[in-house]
Amino acid sequence: MGTGVQAYISYRVITKTNLPDFEGQEKIVIRRYSDFEWLHDRLAEKYKGIFIPPLPEKNAVEKFRFSKEFIELRRQALDLFVNRIASHPELKQSGDLKIFLQADEEKMDRERSYETGIFKKPSDFLQMFKDVQSKVSDVVLGKEKPVEESSPEYEKLKNYIFELENHLAEAQKQAFRLVKRHRELGQSLADFGKAIKLLGACEGDSLEKVFSEVGSKSEMLSVKLQREADNLLFNFEEPLKDYVRAVQSIKATMVDRANAFRQHHDLFQQKEYKGVNLEKLKFVNPDKFSELEAELTADSEEATKRFEHIVAVMNEELARFQEQKTADIGFAFHEFAKGQAKLAKDIADAWRGVLPKLEACSTS
Repeated sequence: MGTGVQAYISYRVITKTNLPDFEGQEKIVIRRYSDFEWLHDRLAEKYKGIFIPPLPEKNAVEKFRFSKEFIELRRQALDLFVNRIASHPELKQSGDLKIFLQADEEKMDRERSYETGIFKKPSDFLQMFKDVQSKVSDVVLGKEKPVEESSPEYEKLKNYIFELENHLAEAQKQAFRLVKRHRELGQSLADFGKAIKLLGACEGDSLEKVFSEVGSKSEMLSVKLQREADNLLFNFEEPLKDYVRAVQSIKATMVDRANAFRQHHDLFQQKEYKGVNLEKLKFVNPDKFSELEAELTADSEEATKRFEHIVAVMNEELARFQEQKTADIGFAFHEFAKGQAKLAKDIADAWRGVLPKLEACSTS
């Protein structure tokens, strides 16, 4: 939609449901990428501990931004993003999801303009920057060491996530090379087919007919290789890339967990420290003592509950993630092997078909 530098891509989102809290059984809305971002950020802000499904990358090289391949890859990834949210037992109940799936464009724009996330309010951003700057200074000057969770279970989780990220990234990198190799080989076969046909035309007689058939087989196989390259891209490399992004979402949740742990630890320490000073108030002003003690206890218990909730949710999410990953990656590799087997058979059948004619030429 639009022209020139103002051009952008819109997506038609179709929702079909029998749930009573939706406006109807079917709804069609138009959404831009920034609307999907809004939904992602709202869910990440409200559902701490849940692995929010990842979005495809925002930036793209300008000359590829409106290519058919790029648009389809992004459409496929956004489709997966929304369907994962809609099938999640907690996220599917989100009011923000209902707004995203039902609101008209004008209402959607208003909702986005009401965004009150941490990066939307300059005062909050400046305060966060000062807090981070202060923490960094304290660490550099040796005044404070970052407090981190160090349970065996959490260490095991961290090691698993970082290893998984590395291995998935390497597998995706090699899948990208496979796609590239198929395309290069396909182009080479197309060029070879044209060249061999021209060579046959120069020779004439029986060679022309045989070389023409070899050239045609090469061009036919070129098309098959290009198709298999597309198949590898959409059904093998992209699923691997999607899980690389999914691990990034898990790491973002781990940051939330680390922040909750630090807050829980700091408030507990604060309670212990202030408790000593409060003892002096116990006999001087008993009412004030009770009030401050209750406040400290409530804050500390709230932070502990928040941390324990994130831990419990993450454990459930990890089990769900591993089950889904096994199914998705297993299917991707199955499709990869099936495609390669069919391609190998097509190549073998094509060359086997011209062998008798080439043998006849070589013995005549």
